[in-house]
Formats: sequence, C-alpha cells, structure tokens
Amino acid sequence: MSEKNREETLGLTLTALLKARSFSMRKLSSLTGIDTATISRIISGKQKAKLNHLETFAFHLGVPTAQLFQAAGFDITMPQAETHSDIYTSISSVQKILQSSNFIDHLFTAELVQKELIKYEQYALTEEGRQIIIDDFPSKVASVNGAGPFIDGLKQMYLQFCEDDNTSERRALLGSALLYFVMSADLIPDYVFPLGYLDDAIAVQLVLDRLNQSDN
Repeated sequence: MSEKNREETLGLTLTALLKARSFSMRKLSSLTGIDTATISRIISGKQKAKLNHLETFAFHLGVPTAQLFQAAGFDITMPQAETHSDIYTSISSVQKILQSSNFIDHLFTAELVQKELIKYEQYALTEEGRQIIIDDFPSKVASVNGAGPFIDGLKQMYLQFCEDDNTSERRALLGSALLYFVMSADLIPDYVFPLGYLDDAIAVQLVLDRLNQSDN
C-alpha cells in the first residue's frame, strides 16, 4: 500500500468512526488532548499519524488499536476469531511489535506480570493495602475514562474485594490485580505503543484464571 493510500484509508476510517459516535474533531480533540488542527491534518492525509496518536484515537473511539494500525499501513495480523478485544492479543505478537519499536529492552512475558501479582497478594491482606484499594481504585478508573475491556473485570473484582465473606485466598488474588492497576507498577508504561494497559489486562486475566481454578 502506498503512503498516499495508507493516509486515505486512515482518514476514511477515522471519519467513519467519528460519524458513528457523533463526535466532531473538536470533541475528539478535547478527549485526547490532541490539537484539532492536528486531527484535521491526519484525517485529510496532510500529516502522518504518530503511533501515540493512533493509540490515543483507538482508546477514546473504543476500537481495537490494531484496527487503526492496519488502516495506517502497519503490518499487524488480527486474530481470525476474537473472544476478547485486542487488549488480549497474544503476548508473542505484542512482544514483536514492542521490540520492533525499540520500546523494551527485555522480553515481556506473562511470567513477569505474575511475579508482580504475587508480590501484591500479601499486601492486599494488610489494612494499608486494603485502604489503598478502597480509596484509590475509583479515581484511577476515572483517570482512564473507564475505557477498556479489562475495566469491567476490574470493577467486578473491586466489588467482590469489598464483600465481607471472602476467604483470605480470594481476597489476596482480587487485591493483587487491583493493586497492580492502582499502584502503576507497569511493566509497560501506559503511554507506550501499542497498548499501554496491556499488562494490566494480562494481570486481570491471570487472576481470573486463578479464581476460576480455585472455584472448580
């Protein structure tokens, strides 16, 4: 695909998304913090979109990040059958994208997220850890505009964590994911292409898997 065709495809995609959501470019600008003139130039093909532009647009337009990357001409293979949003894209695929963009110096794996979660399990059982979750989770959700498929999972975890009839094991598991999200000890910084909240999503999925195992 030529450079011109890529810019036209991205522009048409963004225009369609704005129309579907009844967003003006000014509205998108206010949500993303990206200047309206910049958005206009990207849509018209007069300016090439940066990677952080695409990530931010996808986040606020509620579409898979890979959809905009593909529209912009990046070679990203989308799963043929998705049971989750692209936030659950295979770790190996995301790892390749991150490495090609020189944003990480080490291999990113689910094992690294799991190690962080284990650190938080006992802390979640302390009064200090509990208070951090209770006090800071709502504001952290608000700070990311409550977007992302993993947010619903976290909200459910928060409600369950606040229940009085949890076992210590269940409270520790729930709290570990909530603390990972709240305390921003991200293995992938939130601003990093292709998806800053990927590790938070993986943390949620790992905890859900362990909760399901313990319930069976």
